[in-house]
Order: sequence, then C-alpha cells, then structure tokens
Amino acid sequence: MNKLQSSCEAFKLSAMKYYDFIVIGSGISGLNFALNASEKGKVLIITKKHILESNTNYAQGGIAAVLDKLDNFKKHIDDTLEAGAYHNNKQAVRYMVTHGPKLINKLAQLGVPFAEKDQKLMLTKEGGHSAKRIAFVGDRTGNAIEKTLVKAVHEHSKITIWENSFAVDLLVKNKKCYGLYVLKNNKIEKVFASAVILATGGLGQVYKKTTNPNISTGDGFAMAARAGCKVKDLEFVQFHPTALDLPRRKSFLISEALRGEGAVLRNNNGERFMSKYDKRKELAPRDIVARAIFQESKKGTVCLDITHENSKITQERFPTIHKKLKKIGIDITKQCIPVSPAAHYACGGIQVNLKGETNIKNLYAFGEVACTGVHGANRLGSNSLLEAVVFSDQILEKLKISKSKKIPSFPPYLLNKKSSGKFSYVKQRIKKIMWNYVGIIRTEKGLSEALKTLMKLKKSFHPTSKNIKEFETQNLLEIAILITKAAIKRKKSLGCHFIDS
Repeated sequence: MNKLQSSCEAFKLSAMKYYDFIVIGSGISGLNFALNASEKGKVLIITKKHILESNTNYAQGGIAAVLDKLDNFKKHIDDTLEAGAYHNNKQAVRYMVTHGPKLINKLAQLGVPFAEKDQKLMLTKEGGHSAKRIAFVGDRTGNAIEKTLVKAVHEHSKITIWENSFAVDLLVKNKKCYGLYVLKNNKIEKVFASAVILATGGLGQVYKKTTNPNISTGDGFAMAARAGCKVKDLEFVQFHPTALDLPRRKSFLISEALRGEGAVLRNNNGERFMSKYDKRKELAPRDIVARAIFQESKKGTVCLDITHENSKITQERFPTIHKKLKKIGIDITKQCIPVSPAAHYACGGIQVNLKGETNIKNLYAFGEVACTGVHGANRLGSNSLLEAVVFSDQILEKLKISKSKKIPSFPPYLLNKKSSGKFSYVKQRIKKIMWNYVGIIRTEKGLSEALKTLMKLKKSFHPTSKNIKEFETQNLLEIAILITKAAIKRKKSLGCHFIDS
C-alpha cells in the first residue's frame, strides 16, 4: 500500500464512528471489561437505558468465592457441579472458582463495601453451598457493585457511554464482526470497532413471571443468533423459587439468602413441606425448590417465613426487602411472604470458549448472555456475579486488537413498511405461551404446541418503526423460539429442564 492509499484509509476510519472496543451492556461484566480495556484503547459502552439499569443492579444475595479457611476450592467446584447436574464444563468451573477470591479482593479495593466484622468479610450460605462463602452488601450486593463500577467508568477519559441507545443488529460479513447498527436519537446508524463485546444480560422478560427488570428482553442472544453465532443449552432457564406472589403486583425477588439465614417454606396449611422433596429442605438447589413450590401452590398459597428469627437482625440483614415489602403491607419480621417461582437466569447462551470468543471473529460474549458451561443445567446461587467478573477480567489477557484497515460496505438498516400489528399484544402472547408450556414443568405436547404458535407469530410480526419496544418484541420472539426448540431436542429431564411424562 502506498502513502496515498494509506492516507485515504486513515481518513475513512477517522470519518467513521470507530472504537477499539464496543461493549453492549452495562452490568458487572460489561463495566469490568470496559475498565480493563480502557488501558489498551478507546471504549464505547452502549446501554439501552440508564447505565445503572441492569440485571446486576437487581442482584440481592451476593457473590460466591472461597474466602474462609474452613472452605476450599474442591468444595466450591463440587457444589457447582452438583447443582449443574454435572452438565458443566469442568475446566470453566475450575477456572472460575480458583480465580474468584482475587476478584472479590479487586472489587473491595475498587470500593465495594462488602459487609465486615472485626475487619473480616462476613459470609453467608445459600442453597446448594456446603460452606459459608457468599460475600454480600446487605441485600443489595449487585447494586453496590454496579454503583462502584459505574463511578470508576465515568471517571475514565477513554470510555464513552451512550445511554438510551439500542443495539439493533451486528455488522457481520464472512464470519467476521465489524461493528453494529445502533438506534440512537431516533436514528439508526453504524458504529465500528476492532472488537465487539456482548454483555447484554438476560432474557427473563420472555416469561409472564420474572425477577428480571424490563430491559431483560434477550437482545444479545437474538442478535448473535441472527448473525450466525452458535448457541448452547438455552433449554436451561432457571426459575428462582421465591419471588413475591401478590395479585396485580410485579414479581419481586425475595433473596435466597433469607433461606440461608433460616427462613422456611410453608404451604397453605402452614406446614413446612420441603423435607418431602429433598433432605436439604429449603437449602436444596433452586430447581428442586422451585418445582416443590410450584407443586404445593396448586393446593393454595405458599409463603416464606422468617418470623421466628431475631427481628432486629432480619431488618439489618435484609433492609431493602424489609422496606419494600413493608410499603405494600407485609412486615417480614411478623408475617409470611407469599411467594412463587419466577424466571430468573439463563444458564445457557452464546457458545464461547474460556477466552470469551464466539465462532464469529472479533465478537466476544460474557456474563449471562454467554455460555461458558460454568452453570451446567442449573446455576448454583451467587455464582452469576462471580462468573461475570472472573471471565470479563481474564478475556483481555488473551485479546489482541488489530484495527481493520479495510471495512466492507454495509447498507443502511431497512425497516419493513408493512404494519404487523401491536407489539404489546404479541409480547403478552409470547409471555403467556412460554410460562404455560416452556416453564417450570414441561411436556412434549405442550412444547410442540408452543413452537407452532410462536412460529405463526414470527411470520406476522416485524419491526416497522424506530421504536425500541418493537425491536425488543422481535428479540423476545426469536429467543422464545430458540428456547423452545432446545427444550424439544432434550427428551429427558436434566437440571432446570423438567419434562413431565
């Protein structure tokens, strides 16, 4: 290439919106990666709402790691494998567990105010864990981590943040990613990068009941699938056993840590029932507890009871839950909390290796949207924040960026002109179908009917305007189909995928 050609190529790149890294999503994994990547180049964070709005922000319980002398790596690995029905990637589990402690220390050094006593981390226990290893910040651990990382990101000169911007689709040619189409200020534009990182979080809004925020519409899963990414284990959707269950009230996560601190489950007759389902009772893995509550709720209301514990300690340990429920007339120190399972976490996702690489060059994924194989068929509680921070931290060590000198031409994004009806109707239909037929307990007949109905909806629905809600509905529909197809392929029950024969 002569000097004139080189100068022209440089001008083209400077005229484009070009970054070294584009991170889609602003949860713990995206923010942690952005902070690390900013040491190597310019970073753009794209988030469809305010930067604080993410699944991380709603994580109550804590983050698991071997932090106590009575605990060890083998125990944590074994607990993770057992909860995951031994469907896990053992190499990924070992990597996550052994790198966990130093990452907790890193978060503490950044300013995350983990609970301490006598200058030592306070640790709690959750279902499926054989030792106390959950570091926490009251019942708002995710929020505390998120705020700490957001502060650090805002203070960094090489990080640009686009809030209220929606990643529509990836720019991919010949299995190589060059950037993406972004809906920003009511205009769909192209933005390019040497590496694109999907850290878009979960897909809980595909179900009628979910603990996830409204933003969790499976956008990263759907975008990646449309671009030709391999996906894996999408049938394993974890349902959190205990979400607030009141008529006309939105589902609200009631942390598993309550059970770790002594809360018990009672049926409509006021009887504890978990011993009928598992010897570990309330501290059995989530899939077992969720199915038990689901079965018991057929006979009447199921509630979570922590009234027998010290009321002062309960209020101090769970201030957010206590305050929020008291506003709607439930004092958790004196009354049982009505609960039911709700869609909580995708154990599968975009297939990646331990470097975070997808099968498309320059496209990476981590956090809930990715499938490292760590969680297997059912996630162990408080391993999600751990996975997000461990893998987003280590990816950069393996990542070599090289700015593309030749970027192919990509056409403007075209919307369909023909109206496809109201997105709100389609969205509610998806949620109902998924809850009834692709939920906690599934049947072959139900899955087959669900797929037929979802495919009919897909034929008739497509975005027709620059409206984020329409794009989200399209993504929900696509991810619903992918989950259902994966569930149909797996003929036997495993982990959170339970087939009733």
